[in-house]
Amino acid sequence: MLRAKNKTGLVFFPAFDWAISPTHPEREERLLYTQDQIIEEGLLDIPGITEYRARPATYEDIRRVHFCFPDERAVTTESHLISSGGCMVAADALMKKEVECAFALVRPPGHHATRIVYGNRGFCNVNNEAIMIEYIRDTYGVRKVAIVDTDCHHGDGTQDIYWNDPETLFISMHQDGRTLYPGSGFPTEFGGINARGTTLNIPLPPNTGEEGFLYVLDEIVIPALERFEPELVVNSAGQDNHYSDPITNMNFSAQGYATLTSRLKPHLAVLEGGYSIEDSLPYVNVGIILALAGLDYSHVREPRYDVEYKPQPRDITSFIQRLAKELNAYFVGEEHLRHCQSDGTIIKRSRCIHYDTDMIQDEQSELIRVCRQCAGAWCIHSRSSWGHKTLAVHNPRHSCPECTKTALEWFDQADKKTYQHVVLQDRANRTYVMK
Repeated sequence: MLRAKNKTGLVFFPAFDWAISPTHPEREERLLYTQDQIIEEGLLDIPGITEYRARPATYEDIRRVHFCFPDERAVTTESHLISSGGCMVAADALMKKEVECAFALVRPPGHHATRIVYGNRGFCNVNNEAIMIEYIRDTYGVRKVAIVDTDCHHGDGTQDIYWNDPETLFISMHQDGRTLYPGSGFPTEFGGINARGTTLNIPLPPNTGEEGFLYVLDEIVIPALERFEPELVVNSAGQDNHYSDPITNMNFSAQGYATLTSRLKPHLAVLEGGYSIEDSLPYVNVGIILALAGLDYSHVREPRYDVEYKPQPRDITSFIQRLAKELNAYFVGEEHLRHCQSDGTIIKRSRCIHYDTDMIQDEQSELIRVCRQCAGAWCIHSRSSWGHKTLAVHNPRHSCPECTKTALEWFDQADKKTYQHVVLQDRANRTYVMK
C-alpha cells in the first residue's frame, strides 16, 4: 500500500471569494484547479498525508512583524488573516511533531509585503512567512531560521523584514531584477550593518531551466544552509518560474520543482506566486507534495510537456556556471562583510518603496544602532503619498540593554505633533505600543 515516507501536513485555503479583480492573475482559480488535481490524484487518501484546517491570524500575530497604517483592519481582509493563519497551523503541526514537513497552499501571497504596510504591493498585503516564523519563535523558542525563496520575483518584502536580523538567513533565487518586478535582489544586497552576509541574492537570467536552478541549489544554496546551520528551513514556494507562466520568462517544469524540493528538504513550504492557473500550477503543487512526502514524482507531467518544453539553452548554462562561481567567491569572502563602525554608532539608510498595486509611494529614512551583541535597535521615519507621516521603532528579540535604551528613547522623544502615528514594536518584551 502506498504510504508517505515523510509525514506531511497540508493546509489548503483557496480564498474562493476574494481576488484583486475577477481577471487578475492572483485570483481564486489558482488554487481551485490545484484542489481538483490533489483530489483527482488521491493525495489526501495516502496514509501519512494529513490535511489541516486553516484558522485566521490575529492582529497581534501581525504586529510581531509589521507596522500597518492606519491600522491592521484597514490593510487586511479576512482572506489575508486566514492565509497567514493557515501557515501558522502548518507550523503548529510541525513543531508538535505531528508531521515531519508541511505545505501551506494558501493565498493571497505575502513575500512582497515589507516591514511597513500601507496597502497592497506585488499582490501582497502581509507577509505570511514572516508572521509564521515570528509566531514559531515566540511559541516554540526557535532562534535560527533559513528562508529559501524560489519565487520568480525577488522576495523583497521578506528581505526587508529580516535585513537587520543575524538569526535569519534569507536566500532568494529569482529572475534578474533588471528584467522583472520588483527590480531588486542583486548580490550586493547582503544584509544590514548588524546582519551582513545573512541575505543572499541569486539573480538568474531569463530562460533559466531546471538545469540552472538545480545547479545553483547544489553549488550555492545548500552550502550556505550548511554553513548557517538553521534549526528550521522555510521555502517560499513561488511556482511562477514555470515555462508556461504568463507574467515571467523562465523555463522551469513541474519535475524541476519536485526535484528541487526533494533536495532542499524544507520543513515548511508556503505557496507564493504561480499564475499559469490551468497548465502548470496544479502539477507543480502535486509534484512538490509528493517530493515532501518522499513519494515517487516521476510520473508528474504537465499537459503538452512533450510538445512545449525546451531544454535550457547552452549559453544560459555557461552563464549560470560562471555566475555561481563568482557568487560563491563573493558570498564566502569576508572583505565586504567587515565594517569599521564602533558599537553605538547610528547608521542612516534612505529609500523609496513603491506599491505597484495600490499606487502608493513611501519615502523612508531608517536609523539603526550598530551593535555586536544583538540585532540592533532601529527606527523608520516614513512618509506615504497618501499623507501618512509615521515613526516606527523596533526593539529586537534578545536585545542588549543599550539597544533597548535607544529604542525607548526614540519612542519617548517622538513628538506626536510631528507624526500621525508613533509605534514601538518591542520584540524583546513582546509588546506593541502606540501613542
